[in-house]
Amino acid sequence: MRKSLFMLTAAGLMAVTTACSGSPASKDQASSPAPGQSGQPVTITMAAKDFPADDPNTKRLIQAIEDGMKAEGKNIKLQIAPVQSGTYSEKLGLLLQSGNIPDLIYFQGGDYNFAITQKILEDLTPYVDKSTYVKASMSDFNKERLKNYPYLIWLAPTSDQVPVVRQDLLDKTASGKTALASPTIDNYYAFFKELKEKSGAKYAYTTAGTLDELDVMFGQAFGLTSTWIKGADGKYAFGKTTPFEKEKLEFYAKLYKEGLLDPEFLTKKWDTKEKAFYDGQAAIIAGTQGKVIDLYNTKSIAQNGAGAKVVPLQPAKGKAQGYTPVDVSKESRGFAIAKTSKNKDLAFAVLEYMASPKGQLLDKIGTEGQEYQIVNNKIKLTDKFAAWYPHFVESTVNFKPDKEFDPSTPYLSEPASKSLEMFASMSTKDNSFIIPAELATKWDACTALYKEFAADFVTGKKSGADFDKFVQDWNAAGGKEITDYANKTIK
Repeated sequence: MRKSLFMLTAAGLMAVTTACSGSPASKDQASSPAPGQSGQPVTITMAAKDFPADDPNTKRLIQAIEDGMKAEGKNIKLQIAPVQSGTYSEKLGLLLQSGNIPDLIYFQGGDYNFAITQKILEDLTPYVDKSTYVKASMSDFNKERLKNYPYLIWLAPTSDQVPVVRQDLLDKTASGKTALASPTIDNYYAFFKELKEKSGAKYAYTTAGTLDELDVMFGQAFGLTSTWIKGADGKYAFGKTTPFEKEKLEFYAKLYKEGLLDPEFLTKKWDTKEKAFYDGQAAIIAGTQGKVIDLYNTKSIAQNGAGAKVVPLQPAKGKAQGYTPVDVSKESRGFAIAKTSKNKDLAFAVLEYMASPKGQLLDKIGTEGQEYQIVNNKIKLTDKFAAWYPHFVESTVNFKPDKEFDPSTPYLSEPASKSLEMFASMSTKDNSFIIPAELATKWDACTALYKEFAADFVTGKKSGADFDKFVQDWNAAGGKEITDYANKTIK
C-alpha cells in the first residue's frame, strides 16, 4: 500500500467530524428545515471518473439528477470536482492530498490509504441500513464486502468473468454439445481440439495477457476453490503453491503445446483479444458477466451475422465446479463519502435516488426522447442508447421499470442475461483478505514471481520438475510471512 500522503491530527479530525458530521439535527435545530429542503440548493461536490464537463450526456445526466431529487424535496446542485487527466487513482489521490476533498468520491483503486490510514472516509453502514433502494440493489456479495470494508458502495455485478463461444463455431462441432451437457475437463479438451480442427478457428481460447481468464473456466475443476487452501493439517496454504496449481499448469501447457491456447496470449491486450474473437481466429474468450457479454454479443453479430451470437459456457467440472471465487474482502471500486463533508446525508441521498426506480431508469437507459421512446406502452431503445452507460447502478438486482422493454430492443441480450444467471448459480465466495500495508511490497513480489513462473511453465520454459523450486522461491520472497498472516486472519 502507498505510504500516507498526509495526516490529519486526532484533534483536527475530531473537530471536523464534530462540526461537519451532517448528522440528524439536534432538538434546538428541529424546527429548521433540513439542508436541501428549502431556499437555495445545497451544493454536493463529487469526484467521478467518467463525467467530462464538456460532454452533453454528462450535463444532461446531472441536470436530470438535480431535477429528479428536487421533485422529491431534496434541492441540490451536483458539482463535479475536476480530476486531472492521467491515471485516475493517482490523480484523485493528488486532489485529496491537496485538501480539496469532495463530498462524494468515486474510487477506482487507491482508496485503502484514505479509508484506513488517513481515516477520512465515512463508515457507510448506518446509511445503507436506513436506505430503501441502495440496500435493495445490493447482491449478497455487495453486502459481504460492505460488512468487511464499509467505506465503498458499488452497485454492480461483481467484475468476474464468464467464458463465451461463438454459436456459429460451436455448431461446426459434435463435441460442443457433449461439453455443454457435461462440462468435464476432458470434454472441454475434446471440444477445444475439434474447434481447432473443424471450426476454422486458429485456436480455441485466447486471453488478454493473463491466465486468470483461463482460470475462469478451469481453476476450480483442478481444486483451486479459494485463494487459500486448507490442508489435511488444518493449515492454509496459498493455492498457487499447491499440487492443484501444478496439475492445472500442466494442463494449460498441453493446451499451449497443441495450439489450442493462443500462442500470443501473453502479449494480447483486451482489444486484440476481442478482435481475434470477432475475426474467428479464437472461438472462446472470457468477459465480465452482463454488459460486457452483451457487448461481445452485439459486436459478434454485427460483424458475422445472427448465427455468431455468443453462448455462455459453464465452468469445467472436476474436483469442484465454479467460476473464479469471488473476492468479498472489499469493493475494488465504488463511491465513498468524505468525513469532512458538511452534507453527508444529502451526499448519500444522491446514491439513494440513483438506486430508486426513477434513478435507475435514468442511469441505465438515459432520457425519454433521446436514448429511448415509449412505443405501444413499451420502452424502445434508440440508436443513441449505444453511447449511454450506467454511472451509479449497473446491477440489475432491483431494476424493475414500470414498463416492459420492446422485444426488439431488450436492455440485455439473452446471452448477457444468461451469463448473469449462470454466474449467480455457479459462484462461490473466496477467502482472500486485504493485504496489510507492511506486507504489501512482499505480496507484490510474490505475485510477480508467480506470474513469471506460470508463464514460463505454460510456454514450455519450465516444467513440473521446477515447481518445488518455485514454491521455495515464493516463500523466500515473503510468501512464508504472508502465509503465517493468512493462518492468523482467516476464520
